[in-house]
Amino acid sequence: MENAQLISLSKQIALQRQMDVVANNMANINTSGFKAENILFEEYVMPVARDQDFPSLDQPLSYVQDWATMHDLSGGAMVQTGNDLDVGLNGDGFFAVQTPAGERWTRSGAFQLSATGTLVDLNGNPVLGEGGPIQFGAEETGILIAADGSVSSSAGPKGRLRLVEFANAQELTREGNNLFAGGTPVAATNTKAMQGFIERSNVSGVAEMAEMIRVTRAYESAANLAQKQDELRRSAIQRLGDANA
Repeated sequence: MENAQLISLSKQIALQRQMDVVANNMANINTSGFKAENILFEEYVMPVARDQDFPSLDQPLSYVQDWATMHDLSGGAMVQTGNDLDVGLNGDGFFAVQTPAGERWTRSGAFQLSATGTLVDLNGNPVLGEGGPIQFGAEETGILIAADGSVSSSAGPKGRLRLVEFANAQELTREGNNLFAGGTPVAATNTKAMQGFIERSNVSGVAEMAEMIRVTRAYESAANLAQKQDELRRSAIQRLGDANA
């Protein structure tokens, strides 16, 4: 009876973790460049006693545990904004930005200019070019960003956006503010910049809502099973006490 409750508890813990992932996806459905997450589960078989001389051998017990979280790196819809500082990426690459914790990677190309004329993301992190942050003067106009990331203005060439790709982007670690960390970046060869476009989140609201309902029902089912097991235990204890009275 205790084993059944422990197995049910492991399922509830896994479902709670899955609900956290679904809720985070839903919360970022309107975040530009956001990539959804999916959680993977695996069976965990409890080790049994190895001594074969026991009269009754232990039965294998299967638990569920969350094994890993996968990034859904499929492209989001491109929306034309007409803003010179909005840049979408067509391909698997990422922008490089400088944060207080070091270099980070993002797909969000909603850029702006800081008070000092530095190209920054929405969190104020400088957007990196191949030679460092890209700087503009107060009098400069006509900002142009080419498909290869080259940036120019009325003052001439300003550098080229540092676009990076990864052999295995699943190695990246998600951080807050729509940023990724880690991995071994290489110069992008199959990614093109699109000025005046923003990549929307690739989260499907309908799919995530359906998943939220499914997870909720599965959790309620596991909770009801645990409650029934608890009632059986109390009933067994009560009958045992009555028999010994």
